[in-house]
Parts: sequence; structure tokens; C-alpha cells
Amino acid sequence: MSKQVHFGTSPITTHKMEHSEVENLEKCKKAIEDKLNWGSSAAWLNYDFERLNEQIFAETNVQISVSTLKRIFGKASYNSSPSLTTLNTLAQFIGFANWRDFAKSIVPQSTAQDLPKPPVTNNEPLSVNTNQRQYFIYGIISTLFIISLIAFMAQKKERPNLDYSKFAFKADKVVTEGLPNSVVFTYDATAANLRDSVFIIQTWDSRRKKKVDKNLHNHSAIYYYPGYFRTKLLVNQEVVKTHDLQIKTDNWLALVEPRNDAKMPLYFAKPEVLKGNEISVDRGLLKKYSLPLHPEAPRIRFFNQTDLGELMNDNFTFETMLKNDFSEGTGTCQKVQVLIQCKDDIIIIPLSAKTCVGNISLYACGANAESSAADLSGFGCDLTQWTKLRVETKNKEMTFFVNDKKAHSFKFPHNPTGIVGLQYRFEGVGAVKDTWIEGEGGRHEFVVK
Repeated sequence: MSKQVHFGTSPITTHKMEHSEVENLEKCKKAIEDKLNWGSSAAWLNYDFERLNEQIFAETNVQISVSTLKRIFGKASYNSSPSLTTLNTLAQFIGFANWRDFAKSIVPQSTAQDLPKPPVTNNEPLSVNTNQRQYFIYGIISTLFIISLIAFMAQKKERPNLDYSKFAFKADKVVTEGLPNSVVFTYDATAANLRDSVFIIQTWDSRRKKKVDKNLHNHSAIYYYPGYFRTKLLVNQEVVKTHDLQIKTDNWLALVEPRNDAKMPLYFAKPEVLKGNEISVDRGLLKKYSLPLHPEAPRIRFFNQTDLGELMNDNFTFETMLKNDFSEGTGTCQKVQVLIQCKDDIIIIPLSAKTCVGNISLYACGANAESSAADLSGFGCDLTQWTKLRVETKNKEMTFFVNDKKAHSFKFPHNPTGIVGLQYRFEGVGAVKDTWIEGEGGRHEFVVK
């Protein structure tokens, strides 16, 4: 039996990861926490790990599954060390070329016995030499700090204020709708100062940025998932221009999220998933693509991202019918998430087998409820049968109904914004039908066609 070293709550076997590597991983996790500024990962919810999954993919084009991220951050048991690909991706996410470069950047903490011993003479006690050495080191550090501060202030003084009107920025999709989709960003940043760095932010999150040449005018990117993104042209830390970009689906889209660090999901053709008045991925379709349900079921996603006009998330009614009749192995809990996607915001509604409601979470525009601190048993149901989910919202007061029974309600704190589409997350198989949404901006039927 191999000895185990514990960090957080996740064990790592020493024959697979040396103690120094465990410490490096801890430092990497701390760097990720600092970058995200979401607080300690010990308090992160499932939604936070989903956001982290999406953010890592956006910046590195590599997928690290939510379950792997939760294991790394101590939210689930981890009986083996992360793969080198996973470590390289985490390192790239915090600005390094790979894990080796990150590890080399870490300066080991010196201990007393590591420090060189000054000579001891009868006329000069050890304590005097030690104090002199410390004063000398402190003096050097203080001098370097003052020099750096003066250089920074001088550079800041030399850099004039940016005139935003002299910059240009827009994003053009290669095709109007459909996935994958490429976007060509056209920009003019020649008004930037000589020492300025120019970035394009491709999503809603300002931390996701790509450095571009200020003297060029085009940058292209590929989007594998639909969404609504406020893209930005950034000069140093200043946003000088923005452009709202919506990657739409051609009606319903069904896909399988990639595993093994692949970049592109598997997209199903419409005739494969559109069956009468429902969209469905069943066992036969998974078998066709050699996608086994065991030992871990594939992650099935349905999207419908379109123009919903003036429909707002503070006053609307939404209804859908769905089911998931896979309840074996890792799919025993039949967990499903229904997402109502908004401009710069999200609503995530959980459903599961009744026996598994002790580990679910609900999130809506800044408000959240965890089963560890709230009664979410109303979201438990028999998903082998068609299940009705309904959301009624009035003046940001949101009430959720499952099979016409109230499951939960709360008022969300974020400012109202527009609704742009839907997403369903299944494990293994899933089906959706009879979906609609309405509000002051009108009614929209998500017809299967």
C-alpha cells in the first residue's frame, strides 16, 4: 500500500506525485484563486467549477472536466495524480508555457539550515554577524523597491491618457448561425502608446484575453459553443471599445462535450436527434458513435440560442418537458441541469432522482441555494418519465415548479438583463419537448424542427 500525502481533502499517492509536486499544485491552485478573485476555493459551488471549466477552455482551448477540477481543489476524492496534460493546462491558464516552467518559477522557502553560516570568531559573536547580514539584505530590498516605484511612476507620468475615439473594434461572424463558428475581429489600435499592450477579450469575462499586435488589424477565433459575449478591445487595463457578439444555433443543437483534453465537441446531425416534437439522444445514437455509458456516461448538451427580442429575466414565464431514463452506474442520480442563458448572467436549475437531492445547487442571477443549507427536495423527481419544469418570475422574484408543485423561490440581486437562449445538461441520455418562454417582450416557442 502506498503512503498518502494529503492536501486540502484530496489524497495524492507519493509514488505518483512527489511532495514538492504536491506543494507546487497547492501554489498553482492559490494562483488560480488569485486570478479569479472568487474567494477561497473551499467555498466554491458546483457553478463556480463550471465557470472555471468554461474559462480554462476559453483561454487554453483545452477542456478539464468539472469533476477533475473538483478533485484537484479537494471537493471530491482523488486517488491518483493529475495527468501532465491537465497540469500543463493549469499552468497555461495562469500565464506559463507549461507545468515545468511554472515549477521552475517557484523559489523554495529557505530554512535556517539552508542559509550560509557566517564565520564565528572570538571577537565577533554569531548574533552580530547575523543581524548585520539581515540589515544588509533589507537595505537591498528597500532600495530595489524604491527604484521600481520611481520607474513605475515615471512610466505612468510619461503615458498620456488614451483617446477612446481613436480606436475601432468590431466582430464579424463567418456564418450567421451554427457551430462551430469563426469570428474575425477587426480592430485599429494604432493610437496606443509605444509601451502599451493590446488585447482582445473574446467572452464576457475580462480575464480571458488574447494579446494582439497593435500595428495589425485582424484577429480570428473559433467558437465551439453558442453564447452571448461582450467582446472587448483592451489597452493595458483599459477597455477602449466593446462589441456584443451572439453565437446562435440553427434552432436546436445537440452535442457531446469532449473528454481526454480534446478541443472540439461531437456535434450530432439534426436528423439524428429530432424525433417528432422532441429532441432526443438515446442509447442507440450513443452506440452509433461508440460512446459507452460506462464507466462514465458522456456529457450530453442541448442548446437553443436565438434572438428573443426584448424578453427580460426579471419578468418572464418558462416551461419545458424533459426526461432522462439512464439510471445506471455513474448515472444513478439522473442529474439534469436546465440553464436559461442571459446577457452577462445565467440561471441554472437542477433536477435529480429523489434519492440524490442532498447534493444539488440552484443558481439564478446572483442568488443561490445549496442543498447543504436549503431544502431543495422539490427538485427530486422520477426522470424516467416526462417531467415538467416551470419558472415564474415577477419583479425578480423567481419561483420554480416541478410537475406543478412549488420547489423553491427567491429574489435575485443582479440587475435585469435580456434572455438569449437555453441549455440542457444531461449525463448519458436525454430528451426535451414542449418548451416555451414568454414575457413583456412576447412569447417564443422553441419548436423542434
